[in-house]
Amino acid sequence: MEVLKIASKSQPKSVAGAIAAVLREEGKAELQAIGAGAVNQAVKAVAIARGFVAPSGVDLVAIPAFAEIEIDGEERTAIKVFVEPR
Repeated sequence: MEVLKIASKSQPKSVAGAIAAVLREEGKAELQAIGAGAVNQAVKAVAIARGFVAPSGVDLVAIPAFAEIEIDGEERTAIKVFVEPR
């Protein structure tokens, strides 16, 4: 599954469109965010994506989790959000 990496400068509406597209294609989506700003944009994007898919009768749920990832040889803690239909 493709991981959508969210930055603090990511546009929530664009990310929401990507979430909706991945959901239609794969049935679930995975987001990854590092830092408070990125997590904020990810949460907004999930809320907007719920509005995008609701007219087709799909109710989304978001399951957050911590993940340890390595960036430039340094361990970082990321928030992963798994988005799937209920």
